[in-house]
Amino acid sequence: MSNNVRDEKQVLVERLGVFMEQKEQFAPVAARILSYIVLTGKIGTTFEDLVTDLCASKSTISTHLNHLADLKKIVYFTKPGDRKKYYTINEDSIIQSIDTLMESWIEQKALHEEIRVYKKKVNAKTTDGNVKFELDFHDNYIQFLDEVTQSVSTLRSKLIEKTTKL
Repeated sequence: MSNNVRDEKQVLVERLGVFMEQKEQFAPVAARILSYIVLTGKIGTTFEDLVTDLCASKSTISTHLNHLADLKKIVYFTKPGDRKKYYTINEDSIIQSIDTLMESWIEQKALHEEIRVYKKKVNAKTTDGNVKFELDFHDNYIQFLDEVTQSVSTLRSKLIEKTTKL
């Protein structure tokens, strides 16, 4: 790998790592490990690569690798004649994350539908137009949730189809 590509990878590892720290609540080193593995792809990365490229101690890398494996975020494979473990992303964890997101969106949609029904009832009983509830936000948000759920559901199906072919 050229130095330019290696430098670009390090920058992306850091950016994605910070994102994962904030959004996924991962420890900084765990987030960098996961980011590094994501950016390494199917060829996998070794324990030694992580220690060297992330400039972290062996015990720190080991602790976080074990934690990520326990969370089922990563898996490893071996190569014939090679005693090293090669870590990659667990594609099932991506599907699990999608399922969690979709469950949240479905719950939000149901809640907004209930709120919209309530506000419509209140509006029907109110003659003063100045105190009536505005319903556009709920209508637009429910439509958005329908569209994003459908789009992500299509992505999920494609991921499942891809993994069953392997």
